[in-house]
Amino acid sequence: MDAPFAIDPNDVLAQPTRARLFALLGELKRPTGTVELAERLELHPNGVRIHLERMEQAGLVERARVRDRRGRPPDAWAISADARPGGSDPRAYRDLGRWLARALQARPRGLRGIEETGRQIGRELAPDGAAAEADAFETSLTALGFQPVAQPREDGVAYCLRNCPYRDAVHENQPAICALHKGITRGLLDVLEPGAKLTAFVPHDPDRAGCVIEVRRIGDSAAAK
Repeated sequence: MDAPFAIDPNDVLAQPTRARLFALLGELKRPTGTVELAERLELHPNGVRIHLERMEQAGLVERARVRDRRGRPPDAWAISADARPGGSDPRAYRDLGRWLARALQARPRGLRGIEETGRQIGRELAPDGAAAEADAFETSLTALGFQPVAQPREDGVAYCLRNCPYRDAVHENQPAICALHKGITRGLLDVLEPGAKLTAFVPHDPDRAGCVIEVRRIGDSAAAK
């Protein structure tokens, strides 16, 4: 997740290690343990834990749920759906520009081509080894800055996206940006929930957000179409 905001000295992320931790969690897009985060940043776990707890107090990260653990599970951390880095809702410009350039160059076939490239990108973005984790898809949406809220349905789940991290770009070309996002969504599902199907993708005003993604779970052996 990009963070193109002016650094406020009172902001929790003004501290360099915390900023690195927040960026790393955004890149990993999965709940990650304190020890792994420390190893990736070549820091001591005790110091990393103190920074994460400070970020938790500020509402930037949360202790994630971990399934299939016996006894008391170790701390695992993920970006909070309500995170406001720098005091603002998340934005993501750098990645979006790179993805659009790739889509327009690789598949100059209008919106369908942009969506197909987005699906490839979504498969690449899916965190390694996260398919077995609870809420892996929701965690990925959160890491991308969409601030999702899950709404269980009889045969699946709907996600209301409370933030559009691409909102400025959407004002310029909503069909292209939404086609890319739809493709990324399908690609994430291909990897994280292969037994699921995207049944609705409803864009809204990017400034007010509220876009809706509906996912129907159709069995572990079925593939998203």
